[in-house]
Amino acid sequence: MRTEDNCPLAVVYARVSSKKQVSEGHGLSSQDTRCREHAAYRGYDVVATFTDDITGSSTLRKGMTEMLAFLRKHRGKKPIVIIDDISRLGRSRSAYWELRGAITDVGAVLESPNTTFGDDAESDFREGISVEFAQLERRKNADRTKHRMRSRAMNGYYVLSAPKGYRYERVAGHGKMLVPHEPFASIVKEALEGYASGRFETLVEVKRFLERQPAWPKDKKGEVPQERVTEIFSRPIYAGHITIENFDLHLVPGKHKALVTLDTWLKVQSRQKGSAKAPTRKDLNADFPLRGFVTCADCGKPYTACWSKGRSATYPYYTCDTRGCTSYRKSVRRELIEGEFEEILFALRPSEGLFNLAFKMFSDLWEAKAASVQNQAAHLRLELSATGKKIDQLLERIVEATSVSVIAAYERKVTELETQKAVLADRIANSGKPLRTFRDTYRTAFDFLGNPSKLWASPRIEDRRAVLKLVFAEKLPYARGEGYRTAKISTPFKMLEGINMSEKEMVPPAGLEPARLATEDFESSASTIPPEGHGKGL
Repeated sequence: MRTEDNCPLAVVYARVSSKKQVSEGHGLSSQDTRCREHAAYRGYDVVATFTDDITGSSTLRKGMTEMLAFLRKHRGKKPIVIIDDISRLGRSRSAYWELRGAITDVGAVLESPNTTFGDDAESDFREGISVEFAQLERRKNADRTKHRMRSRAMNGYYVLSAPKGYRYERVAGHGKMLVPHEPFASIVKEALEGYASGRFETLVEVKRFLERQPAWPKDKKGEVPQERVTEIFSRPIYAGHITIENFDLHLVPGKHKALVTLDTWLKVQSRQKGSAKAPTRKDLNADFPLRGFVTCADCGKPYTACWSKGRSATYPYYTCDTRGCTSYRKSVRRELIEGEFEEILFALRPSEGLFNLAFKMFSDLWEAKAASVQNQAAHLRLELSATGKKIDQLLERIVEATSVSVIAAYERKVTELETQKAVLADRIANSGKPLRTFRDTYRTAFDFLGNPSKLWASPRIEDRRAVLKLVFAEKLPYARGEGYRTAKISTPFKMLEGINMSEKEMVPPAGLEPARLATEDFESSASTIPPEGHGKGL
């Protein structure tokens, strides 16, 4: 742009604190208008306006960088930088003086309609006072914002960025609050409940589950960062509670809809500290579904597997790869080790009479549990009241205590009791009529219990690994030439074994069909286990 030789060159610098102020307000335009009025009064030729939408405490600004580069090119003309107010240049002492010095270093002069800049002591003093007032106002604004946010969070409204699975919407009587955002909410719910129940043994399995969801965001490699899974699993917001460490808030009951119960979320926290029984490995494939789960009876280490090349073909083997073991590098044919495993599964199928008896027992237990809900709710309320009294007593002791270590111990105990109190309140809120009927809840589970071999026959490696997790309590030891050692089965199958030992019979080769269960109106939803969600009732 060209200017008259006798007309000083000037630029305008304007700043607001956020992009929202740019889209919803008129801060930048009003600053530009006021600065241009000042330039017209002084006879300056404004050739450019530079803007930023960033906090006044930061010096890393795109608009400021572009302006300084422009001023360097016109250093010989002694350009003038016009700002509406000192606070537009910086709202912190350090940021202001750093940017003020940068403008001076490129040969420019700073002016403002509100402030007179000069080289004398009095002008420097007035400028310094204005800078301190700008910093004070920023700190006061920050404190006011924090107090308002904390108060709203204490009332049960989340105030930070919406986590994945939620979004903010205006709700009558509540203002902006979190609401479930589909399909992400359902995906997060399935991930949390799946990990809590043992369907997913490790966070890596949860990661792979998320990667199989088309709607879930992924990186350029098509993967979900492990940190994203850890972040999701560490946030009680999904259990309907708010924890914000900076506000000193812990498990405050939220007004938003929970995706899972607090009990489920706490199980997730507990399971993260445990170890996997049948973890997913990167080298697992459909060729060797027992890899990593069957162990060598001699050394206790998991078998590995491989294809061995013969004269005219390749042959599958399981083998122990532990140095020093008596079975080191000695192989077992795949058809042998997997065939004997299938015999174990076949033997676990209960007789029809025993199966129907178990179904009836579970049904009666369900009804009895439903009938006792009111008594349980009353007991939980008493326990909640007692927990609240314990917290009050500890708080009184904290006030009276003088030892730092004693105060810290009391505070840890208060945190534990606050968690317990939140769990009790959550259980009371969720006590009542079940969300689903007994048949809907246990249909898939009983289908699986009646014939676990059906799921093992699936071509999907995920289904076969699910059988290992749901049927067995520990890994299976296998001895070459002898076969499997005694298998430790999971609780549901152990219960079926112990209901009535005298009634155990071989079942028909086809297994048991849900339509033959003890209730006439029981209907099976399908003859196969759903791809995702098998065994949720266990």
